[in-house]
Amino acid sequence: MSTNTSVYYKQNRLKQLRAFCYAAQTGSISKAAERLFLSQPSVSLQIQALERELKTTLFERRGPKIRLTPEGEILNDLARPMVQGMDSLSETFAAHCGDLQSGELNIAAGESTILYILPNPMKQFADRYPGIQLKLHNVTGRDGMAMLKADDVDFAVGSMLEVPADINYYPIFTYDPWLITARDHPLAGKKSVTLRDISPYELILPPRQLSTWRIVDLAFQQHNLNYRVVLEVGGWEVIKRYVELGLGISIVTGICITERDIDRLAIIPVGKYFPKRRYGVVLRKGKFLSPQAKLFIEMMRPGFFETESAQPGDTESDG
Repeated sequence: MSTNTSVYYKQNRLKQLRAFCYAAQTGSISKAAERLFLSQPSVSLQIQALERELKTTLFERRGPKIRLTPEGEILNDLARPMVQGMDSLSETFAAHCGDLQSGELNIAAGESTILYILPNPMKQFADRYPGIQLKLHNVTGRDGMAMLKADDVDFAVGSMLEVPADINYYPIFTYDPWLITARDHPLAGKKSVTLRDISPYELILPPRQLSTWRIVDLAFQQHNLNYRVVLEVGGWEVIKRYVELGLGISIVTGICITERDIDRLAIIPVGKYFPKRRYGVVLRKGKFLSPQAKLFIEMMRPGFFETESAQPGDTESDG
């Protein structure tokens, strides 16, 4: 290869890697071309040139769908942080100069996290960096994980029951479990209750596929007690409203308890029977974090990137 050809190839390597990474991310040559504002043949040629240079096959091609080969997985892990870093170079430079005035930040979170954890950090961040566009995606845990792995969001905020091998989870906030009842409920006057006290009364719980139901079910099974769910409904605010109306009682995490609830509900600790819930930052391993993402995470927990004390968590909740 001549010197001029070598220089030309190196100048185009970033384009080839970007085409490859976008194709890997979207699972489609055509979708990668749309995102890159290129023609589909152009993206295909760039990937083919990369395959020739590396003397390997990067994708299994099955009609319009493509899938990474084992070699493709390796290259994707190596190339994606570099491509993301180059694409964010101007913003990273501005951040180091203390002048971050533009860009976009995408965060995935469930309803509880959006309602109770993120408002203050969002307001603080928006006031400090008004030029950065904030996008908050209200999604379930499963959908949020899919967006995270596809790099459709910078990071997620929530809690997890099981942490996949390609994900890092860093808990920041911890909340106690509580029993809530209407103010005139027979249990309302008690300072503490047992599961046997709770067992005769009808429960209002989040949908069966979410972790609260599983945790409640496990606790009652361990103590050989029966329970009955009278209403299955999503959203802590909805659950609190129906408890207030006397339709049933519920086990909730402290994330949803506000000062207003203290006046309208009876709130009784049940930490003896149910685990604490932890919420925190969820990251894809190897993900290049934009300056905007780093600033927001630091706003939620100062010193996040200076300490190694944060460890992957092992709990999950319904938001």
